[in-house]
Amino acid sequence: MILKIGVYNVEWMRDLFDTGGNPKMTGKELVRSQQLAEVIQAMNPDFLGIVEGPNTLVDGSKTASLQLEVWTQTFIPGSNYKGIHGFPSAGQQELCAIYKPDKINVLFTPETKAGKRFDEPFLQDTTNRLIKEQYKHYRPPLELSILGLDDTLITRVIIAHTKSKGIFDMVDYARFEQISARDRLKLFAECMSIRERCDEYLEKSQQVMVMGDINDGFELDFYENKFSKSAVEILLGDLWKPEFVLKSVLPKPKLNSYGYTPNSSRYRDRITGDEVNVLIDHILASQKIKVINGTVWNPYLEKDNPSIQSISNSLKRASDHFPILCEIETTNP
Repeated sequence: MILKIGVYNVEWMRDLFDTGGNPKMTGKELVRSQQLAEVIQAMNPDFLGIVEGPNTLVDGSKTASLQLEVWTQTFIPGSNYKGIHGFPSAGQQELCAIYKPDKINVLFTPETKAGKRFDEPFLQDTTNRLIKEQYKHYRPPLELSILGLDDTLITRVIIAHTKSKGIFDMVDYARFEQISARDRLKLFAECMSIRERCDEYLEKSQQVMVMGDINDGFELDFYENKFSKSAVEILLGDLWKPEFVLKSVLPKPKLNSYGYTPNSSRYRDRITGDEVNVLIDHILASQKIKVINGTVWNPYLEKDNPSIQSISNSLKRASDHFPILCEIETTNP
């Protein structure tokens, strides 16, 4: 069976719903919902991890899952997508997913052991000084299990939205350096925590996919060189355990004068003012998952892809990120 697996940072989807959790049906919110729906309909994923989804309230009166189901029924008529979410985040940008229940079953399967839950503080030595410091995921990574309709496990999935490296306060250069270093270590810590979970799955001979907005790429920038590590390479794993190394569904990005190719987003450099293309959204898969292909749905790059070009305007306007879609082959009928 071929499954289409994707991930999409939909940029503050919370804004597309009213306080009661119903889709807004007027103005720019309606237009953006229609654009997002056109993108998702064209991708036609069997499973789509969603970053920056609608809010889940702690009391359960409003959930990302239910809002997504109402939204897809409203804007993608004829679809039967089910929604799923996990631990509520402390912020307002939720991690969640939609999937086709006639193709797969998806369960929220978090680690429940004290000290290992993604919604609890954790300790990590991010500076190799043999000193562990306490961190906490601002948005608890979403742990899911994708099952066949016969309930055979296909893969574990971890959807993440890790610490942004951006600095949005007015600061001087000294303070800028201090905050940059702090934020990078937080990013490393979150990815180390996720990687430990991947190892636990793989040690039990379970396959795993990590996806989401990691806010980091593959190459060494100044801070990655300074700390001798990068967040994505932490997620990829240890070369001394090659069988546990995760692989990207995308080709290695190349650096040019505009940034990286392929790219899933762009940002404005606060010092130079230049727009820089970046690949910060990822789908990483364990070795035994057969990935057939993977593509960033970037209309600026995929000039010869008619499916992408047919929704070029919606891809450019619906979100500040482009989605990633891949196909995997499973042994499930």
